[in-house]
Amino acid sequence: MNFIPTNIEGVVILEPRVFSDDRGYFFESYSKRQFDEYIGYTVDFVQDNQSRSVKGVIRGMHFQRPPYAQAKLVRCISGCVLDVAVDLRAGSATYGKHIAVELSSDNHRMLFIPKGFAHGFSVLSEEAIFEYKCDQYYHPEAEGGLSLLDPALGIDWKTDLSKAILSAKDGKHPKLNEFKTPF
Repeated sequence: MNFIPTNIEGVVILEPRVFSDDRGYFFESYSKRQFDEYIGYTVDFVQDNQSRSVKGVIRGMHFQRPPYAQAKLVRCISGCVLDVAVDLRAGSATYGKHIAVELSSDNHRMLFIPKGFAHGFSVLSEEAIFEYKCDQYYHPEAEGGLSLLDPALGIDWKTDLSKAILSAKDGKHPKLNEFKTPF
């Protein structure tokens, strides 16, 4: 596994070593030992989630408030998405900044997003199946969000926003300048 640091502390791209031949391919998608060693602390993933979305869907920017904040390890197992994490950690030098990474079934990349970030993605392929490993169970009462269309975030979702498919809830989250971070 290749661990690639990003310009936001704690957010890491994981790139597995893929072994291909005429039968197809094989790769180790997760090793707790390697992961915890690189991250520098123990992350106990307790829940896996999967979503299916069509081209033009944008999901996000979601998070869970403390004490139920979640770290996530995400990947796209079919299709292609632009995955985005926004730093919401109070006092962070990169507060309000984002990372955007293409994750696909072709590049097999994963993204680790620590606690204290809003997370979302846009679907770039005709369809995408997306998988999340979370280190905390989902608690509806702790659900939070940040406006994914806030121009102050400067996110290029790589999709036509006039045709983007959003949930009603995702269209109502506050902008960064209206937001008080719980982290």
